[in-house]
Amino acid sequence: MTRILVTGINYAPENIGTGKYTGELCEWLAAQGHAVRVVTAPPYYPAWKVWPGFRQYAFSRERRNGVDVIRCPLWVPATPRGLTRLLHLASFALSSLAALLYSLAWRPQLVLCIAPGLASAPGAWALARLSGARCWLHIQDFEVDAALDMGILKGEGLRRLALALERWLLARFDVVSTISTRMLQRLGDKGVGTARRELFPNWVDIDGIQPIAVASPYREELGIPEDAVVALYSGNMGLKQGLEILAEAAHRLVHDRDIYLVMGGQGPGREALQAACAGLERVRFLDLQPTERLNEWLGLADIHLLPQRADVADLVMPSKLTGMLASGRPVLATAQPGTGVAQALHGCGVVTTPGDADEFAGALRQLAADPYLRRRLGNQARQQAETRLSTRAILSAFQHRVAGLVGGD
Repeated sequence: MTRILVTGINYAPENIGTGKYTGELCEWLAAQGHAVRVVTAPPYYPAWKVWPGFRQYAFSRERRNGVDVIRCPLWVPATPRGLTRLLHLASFALSSLAALLYSLAWRPQLVLCIAPGLASAPGAWALARLSGARCWLHIQDFEVDAALDMGILKGEGLRRLALALERWLLARFDVVSTISTRMLQRLGDKGVGTARRELFPNWVDIDGIQPIAVASPYREELGIPEDAVVALYSGNMGLKQGLEILAEAAHRLVHDRDIYLVMGGQGPGREALQAACAGLERVRFLDLQPTERLNEWLGLADIHLLPQRADVADLVMPSKLTGMLASGRPVLATAQPGTGVAQALHGCGVVTTPGDADEFAGALRQLAADPYLRRRLGNQARQQAETRLSTRAILSAFQHRVAGLVGGD
């Protein structure tokens, strides 16, 4: 048994993004017999509002599926942009210090810090050094690069400072992992040596998410005809997704009466997207759907939609992609050639130029008109999920690496 402390701002019951994967990882480790403690915040994502039943400005503690969870106070901005987003991350970094110091007496053997947010990494590293534990940093998003490229951090001086601090932090950890080969290469560019770099991809429950052979119940609930083609966007509606292309494509497809667009999710970009789609009769909006209906929800799609901004390519690997592949449906994405998303969709999806709504709408129209192509791409997507993304294979490999690290190998 290994005592593992995990710190990160997002955690279960958040059921999309980083919180989903951190929650599944910790519960899986606990089920294998490890002692797992999590220092996190109350759930707030993707609506950017603390969920009912959780305390925002006080510490709390709970036992969740075998995991000891300490939740720390958090400030959540109504509009997460620029400075407010940085203050939000800083509020957790400061409040979590108390929980990390409290955990010193627990004497963890491994401290695992999940980024975002990188702001809490100094506290995690300090705890590891004080307790004699090994320290591991896992990067879901390159948040510093994304903040710079999206203009959240402006000015050459601030840019140099942010990158220098990031480089200093990366040098402190025994292991630095990330979720795709392209992001792993970027770690090398940031000075992380080969011996300390680790590929730790996101996974999917290939038993819980499977291709469905009959029409999803959602089709009838949404009033979508049986012979119509459904293009589904599901997940966070934030700033990194490039969601405006969905509305632009919907307007270009207004006369394609066999194509329906369904968009499910929450986030700061939803209001503008919904306003841009006002009056389009074959566009449907829903909130995030219950986890227990995830297979039906993903199975609603004939085509999954994965828009992305060009300036965040290879800074993030969309966490929603694993479920899309497991559902056995083709994916239509926006990405530059050679990026991680483009590589991941080779043979099981179609990739168009970010920001080009004409190309995106044209590719969607082509996929909708060719059921054979959709079936072939969908079969390849499912095969990729089964061979490379299963929960047991990925988490067992992680556990083996942890055993070697803690044991001194």
